[in-house]
Amino acid sequence: MFRTRITRLSVLAAAGALTLGACAPAMTAHEYAPSDGSRVTVTSELRGVNLLVVAAQEGGEGAVQGALVNHTDQAETFTLAVDGAAPVRVTVEAAQTVYLGTADGEQVTLDAVAKAPGSFLPATLEVGGQSQEFQLPVMDAAAPEYADVAPES
Repeated sequence: MFRTRITRLSVLAAAGALTLGACAPAMTAHEYAPSDGSRVTVTSELRGVNLLVVAAQEGGEGAVQGALVNHTDQAETFTLAVDGAAPVRVTVEAAQTVYLGTADGEQVTLDAVAKAPGSFLPATLEVGGQSQEFQLPVMDAAAPEYADVAPES
């Protein structure tokens, strides 16, 4: 009888744990940037994905990485304004995504990176008359995963 009671309690405890676990929200239901870069939602149809800059040093050039997404029915020009650098502009055709810094994507370079690798730059992404401020991560060009995309400085 004692063994039966322990078995029942174990089964009830396991069922309770499964029930409580099912009540937790699924992490995939929340938008987030699962990488080094920042996700920037300007509107539901216009956004930046995995945006970051690779730099060898503070004050040098920086290579912008990530993607710009345009889910509208017309071409849009995205403007990335970063503290201490000249703004950069990229036009994205209707219903398209432009990849930044990839072999078949567009090469975008900031003329100056005002902070050292390992920090964040205040930045603004503007498109379609709307803008969104965000923190742009500065990644170290000496890191193996970014060595091939670092700007020549």
